Amino acid sequence: MLEKVGLGGYRRSRPNQISGGQQQRVAIARALVNRPKLILADEPTGNLDTHTSEEIMALFTELNQRDGITVVLVTHEQDIAAHARRLLRLSDGRIVYDGLVEHAAPHHLETTS
Repeated sequence: MLEKVGLGGYRRSRPNQISGGQQQRVAIARALVNRPKLILADEPTGNLDTHTSEEIMALFTELNQRDGITVVLVTHEQDIAAHARRLLRLSDGRIVYDGLVEHAAPHHLETTS
């Protein structure tokens, strides 16, 4: 499974020997072991730099397109939300937008945190 997330060469590495992005990919690999149809990801790029965040989002996109895995992702980051096909925006516990990202008005992608 590590090969699938680009970490085949890190099989014997300890967590303190790999980067934050690599640790995120290890977590994704662990989630994939049981061949899920759904991945729930809560702020998976929250503590990562921009480059590593893009790598993680590319991996989620690939898993969705290649393997048919549904990815439900929670984020406060506009650039991360823009990777999705569908966007649900919540405000005060209510859904205020549910639709395709490409049809979303810019304010639906903006963060309020």
